[in-house]
Amino acid sequence: MEAFKNPFSLHLNAEDFLPAADEEKQQLIIMRESTTFWKDAWRRLTHNKVAMAAFVVIIIAILFAFVAPSFYPYAYDQQIRGSEFLHPMQYSAKELKAISAGQSVFPHFLGTDMHGRDMVIRLMMGTKISLLVGIIASMLVLLIGTVYGAISGFFGGVVDLVMMRIVDVIYSIPDMLTIILLQVTLKAPLTNLFDAHPSLGWLQAMGVPMVSIFLTFSLLYWTNMARIIRGQIMALKEQEFVTAAHALGASNSRIIIKHLIPNCISVLIVTATLEIPRAIFTEAFLSFLGLGVMNPMASLGSLASDAIGGMESYTYLLVAPAVAISLVILSFNLFGDGLRDAFDPKLKENK
Repeated sequence: MEAFKNPFSLHLNAEDFLPAADEEKQQLIIMRESTTFWKDAWRRLTHNKVAMAAFVVIIIAILFAFVAPSFYPYAYDQQIRGSEFLHPMQYSAKELKAISAGQSVFPHFLGTDMHGRDMVIRLMMGTKISLLVGIIASMLVLLIGTVYGAISGFFGGVVDLVMMRIVDVIYSIPDMLTIILLQVTLKAPLTNLFDAHPSLGWLQAMGVPMVSIFLTFSLLYWTNMARIIRGQIMALKEQEFVTAAHALGASNSRIIIKHLIPNCISVLIVTATLEIPRAIFTEAFLSFLGLGVMNPMASLGSLASDAIGGMESYTYLLVAPAVAISLVILSFNLFGDGLRDAFDPKLKENK
């Protein structure tokens, strides 16, 4: 008969110190290994099939715009005489004669335009310019908006009041009017700058209208980013780690750069990603109106603008850039939404 055990006894039970059995050890196994914030965000992003499909489309667009032109036999400004307004996979009389003579002629997969220029390489160049505009403009917006919003949110008070009223004034300025005014006022200074510095030839190739678009984004389109970062900084500056940094004698600039902005990195990435399609759409819209790149350079908007005149007879010239604009903008928007869901801790799932 088992001896009676007094539950109020102060004596230790020797059985409690016996080695654990295998079944008891299995209960202590960690079901999920520890992870970092970035690994967890990447895991949730990869589980988002729509965002990953959009990411694949973005990668394909980048390869199509920046890598494929190196292997394509035609140039974006090459005019092939006798090959004007060729339909997709159609050859001109001169090319057919060369084929019959045994020569190899690379096909025009999307046809040619009114000047006999191959549409595929023109589409590559248009996608490249549009992506460059979107990326450069978003980086400018990210830099200016982050610095401005961080300063406004950190100091608060009168500084925040004045800075936010400046944002309200800038937000009310019409961007189209600003772009037109910049194009008129900056034409002569930029021309002199390009002549004095030949190393800026790549920027000169884009033309004064594109430079004015970049400046407009720098002057006007950072306001949304500044408001978002301001709200994040105002919430973070009340945390204990900021108080500890003040107690250790850290300067305000160090607290902003080393502590506050790094804690906003996920918001910065998402907002900058969503700014890219906005910049691409703005550039395409302006180029469609004739305020973008100048011939022989091409963007997706200028390609659509050139094709609108012969839309009924040469529909294929409009379909290709229109589809490209739609795919690129939709992919960046979907990927940005996927990043936002991945970085948002409130949407964290136990998978």
